[in-house]
Amino acid sequence: MHELPITENILEITLRHAKQAGARQVTKIYLVIGSLSSIIDDSIQFYWDIVAKGTVAECAQLDFRRVPSEFLCLDCDNRFHPGSEDFLCPKCGSQRIKITAGQEFYLEAIDIDT
Repeated sequence: MHELPITENILEITLRHAKQAGARQVTKIYLVIGSLSSIIDDSIQFYWDIVAKGTVAECAQLDFRRVPSEFLCLDCDNRFHPGSEDFLCPKCGSQRIKITAGQEFYLEAIDIDT
């Protein structure tokens, strides 16, 4: 359910930039979503179809790009992609890790017609 306010924010950002660019229509919106984020593509799409209705972004296609998770071991500097739910460093077994990718969520670009 938290995707509704997120989708409303995406629409607000889109409309603001579309207006600044003099857009007649927004055709495509590019979203980047980390694999560790709790954002569900289908939910964003569902809410988009509702909240964008009647705006210049109503028919815009949403493009979702998923970013895989990447961790950094703070003990041996090994960068790795975790398997399943095991977040231990595969090189040294350390639990001291830092997430370096996978938590992203942002609007990357907007295509418009003027």
